[in-house]
Amino acid sequence: MNVTTEQLFDHARTHNGFNAEPVPEATLRRLYDMMKWGPTSANSSPARIVFVTSPAAKEKLLACMSPGNVDKTRLAPVTAIIGMDMAFYEKLPHLFPHADAKPWFLGKKEFAETTAFRNSSLQGGYFIIAARALGLDCGPMSGFDNAKVDAAFWSGTEIKSNFVCNLGHGDPSKLFARSPRLAFEEACRVE
Repeated sequence: MNVTTEQLFDHARTHNGFNAEPVPEATLRRLYDMMKWGPTSANSSPARIVFVTSPAAKEKLLACMSPGNVDKTRLAPVTAIIGMDMAFYEKLPHLFPHADAKPWFLGKKEFAETTAFRNSSLQGGYFIIAARALGLDCGPMSGFDNAKVDAAFWSGTEIKSNFVCNLGHGDPSKLFARSPRLAFEEACRVE
């Protein structure tokens, strides 16, 4: 795989429209197998993903989306729901065997929730980079009803939604002009 910074960052865009080309399950599996190696604190790996591809699952998701995100989600071949396992620490004996890390979080709800949110967000970033490395375009967004998504896709579990990301091959005609970013001097300080 010959991936460039242009593919990952410089020319990559947030896509609002996609062509109808499907994304094979093998590509989704490869995407996960790449993103899972990104670092998280104590190797907590709290991200959980539902790849919404079937018409029935898509309809269930569309009922949870904000009005401005319905059409772009409907047209995307895949929408990934990036969730966070609020009981991620149950898997720490396997994921972080060098220390007894489970007690760090057990009974410490606020600390566990903060850790789950921070690290699933990190994993969401790795997810986008992995998707771009595989030649997919992404449309990440937060315009949806979290409680409805959680009830529809993770009822009865400790998993809560973080954000959703449309995946596929973007339609360049649906892109907005590229928005500016802050200059180094506006966002950074070297001390």
